[in-house]
Formats: sequence, C-alpha cells, structure tokens
Amino acid sequence: MKQVERTFIAVKPDGVERGLVGNIIRRFEHKGFKLIAMKMLNVTPEMAKAHYAEHVGKPFYERLINYIQAGPIVAMVWEGLDVIKGARVIMGSTNPNEAQVGTIRADFAQVMEYNVVHGSDSLESAEREISIYFKPEEICDKYENMSEILKERLG
Repeated sequence: MKQVERTFIAVKPDGVERGLVGNIIRRFEHKGFKLIAMKMLNVTPEMAKAHYAEHVGKPFYERLINYIQAGPIVAMVWEGLDVIKGARVIMGSTNPNEAQVGTIRADFAQVMEYNVVHGSDSLESAEREISIYFKPEEICDKYENMSEILKERLG
C-alpha cells in the first residue's frame, strides 16, 4: 500500500547556476507532490560531510564535497504518496546518459558529476538529509491533513 512520505530534494549548484530551479519544482508539482519547505543556501563543510557521510573513503568523495559547496543549492522537502520513489523516477538515473527521456537528468544534465539534482533514496536517507538542512520549525505544518485528504481522494 502506498504511504505518504517526505523526501529531501536539492537543486545542485549547476542547476541553480543554469536557472533550472523553476523547471524542476514544476515537475514535482505537476506530479501532485506538495512542497513543504524550501530555501537557498550555501552548503557548509559540516553539512557537506554529513550529507555524503556514506561515501567517505570512496575515490569520488572529495569531488562530491567540493561540488556541493561550489555554489548555492536550493534545498527542499516534498511530501506525497510514495514521494521517495516517485521523485527518483522524475529525476532519472544518476548518470544522465542512462536516464529515461523526459526525466530531469536526461533533459538537463550532461555528465554524472553535474547531474543538476539530488534526491533521497530511502526513508532513512530522507530523514537524515532533511535534518541536515532544515530545523523542524522550518517545515510547513499546513499540510498535516494531507495524508487524510489523499486517502479520501484515492481510497
């Protein structure tokens, strides 16, 4: 059964620099997901290390850390039915050359290192990543009834 979830999505520095934030937000909104928190920020070294903690020791770790701090990001929290899986479908494969046509990465990214957008890959990752970028009071509570509304509409 589908469940209402929250996920973390970030437009990475290359997406912000290229002016793709509105296009990316539009895709999630068109799917019916609800934006419940958003801010533009420069990622601190501490945030970057916390965000990519699972990649410590991998050959690409330093590149990830440097890249996420290369310019501002737009950090967001989205809510909806199976939003984690749905968001990953909308984003497409991490490698844009393997991403399905019509996905964010297929449409806007050219190389894996600069793939425009990040999204959580599990409930655990979503909770951890949301807590890195947002305080609980920064997340809009106006949609507390969203799960009930969705259940009514979709049975």
